Amino acid sequence: MAERRAADAVGRRGERIAAWWLRLQGWEILDRRVRSRAGEVDLVARRGTLVAFVEVKTRRSAAALDTAIDARRLARVAAAAEVLMPRYAAPGDDIRVDVILLAPGVRPRHIENAWID
Repeated sequence: MAERRAADAVGRRGERIAAWWLRLQGWEILDRRVRSRAGEVDLVARRGTLVAFVEVKTRRSAAALDTAIDARRLARVAAAAEVLMPRYAAPGDDIRVDVILLAPGVRPRHIENAWID
C-alpha cells in the first residue's frame, strides 16, 4: 500500500511539472486527471484551436523513458479523449493525443500527436 501511495505521489508531481511545462509553451490547462468510462486522461490543454489530451509518464531515469509508453496505453488515452472531446473541444477545433515524458535531470520530452489512428 505504501508503494502505491508513493507511486501516486510521483505521478501527481509529474503531472504538476508537465502542466507547468505546457503553460511555459503557451498552453492553457483545461483540466487534470479527467476520468471517463473509457479511461483517464492526465491533462487536457488548449493552445488556440488545438486541444491536446496528454498522458504524462514519470520515470526514475532517462533510459527508462524509452519504454514508458506503448500502443496499449496510447489507445486507452485516445479512447478516453474521444469520449471527452465534446466537453473540451468546440466545433472546428483540432484534437490530438500528446505524451510528456519526465525523468530527473533531463528536460521534459513532449511527444506531439503521439496517437495516429
